[in-house]
Amino acid sequence: MTTRDLSRFWEWGRKIICVGRNYASHAKELKNAVPTEPVLFLKPPSAYVREGAPILVPRYSCNLHHEVELGVVIGKGGTAIPSASAMEHVAGYALCLDMTARDIQDECKSKGLPWTLAKAFNTSCPVSEFIPKDRIPDPGNVQLWLKVNDQLRQSGSTSDMIFPVPYLISYISDIITLEEGDLILTGTPKGVSAVDQHDELQAGIKDVVTMTFKVDRQEL
Repeated sequence: MTTRDLSRFWEWGRKIICVGRNYASHAKELKNAVPTEPVLFLKPPSAYVREGAPILVPRYSCNLHHEVELGVVIGKGGTAIPSASAMEHVAGYALCLDMTARDIQDECKSKGLPWTLAKAFNTSCPVSEFIPKDRIPDPGNVQLWLKVNDQLRQSGSTSDMIFPVPYLISYISDIITLEEGDLILTGTPKGVSAVDQHDELQAGIKDVVTMTFKVDRQEL
């Protein structure tokens, strides 16, 4: 695939692999234990939404939360990729939101059920334009921020990630073969909070990219 093809990864990417609790501060704000190995879950390609279309609150949720994240776009697939060569498999990046139906997630956790209803619904993965690899020379030192209705809610650095990008690529590829166009969401810093219909979300990677989304509700 060419860089031009990868610039539209959201149209043909096969899977979205998400890392939970990858910032100790976020794990603690939700009263979760800080993990000793990556916590993984999946979103389908139908979760993607681009600027100009709204984020939809699922009809079964009353507590939708934002989680701003650095996304890693895979350019070369592989299985059991060593950490030392993991960055050779990265084509670029994207600014991403992991929208989470927190009330449903809490219910699923209490019953020992998967998080699918809370994490994998349509529009649960807003993404920015594709960011070429050379625009982020060090994914371990990126400043993320998010505002809701112009009020700053999240601000953090990927330097605080528990598991850095090369380790995540290696760990994930040992379990799930990575393919060209796959997206890895690397976790969110603290400050997650609820959004509702008519809210406006603005998010950014400092000096790299910004994006804006409106929130609406799924029709009953």
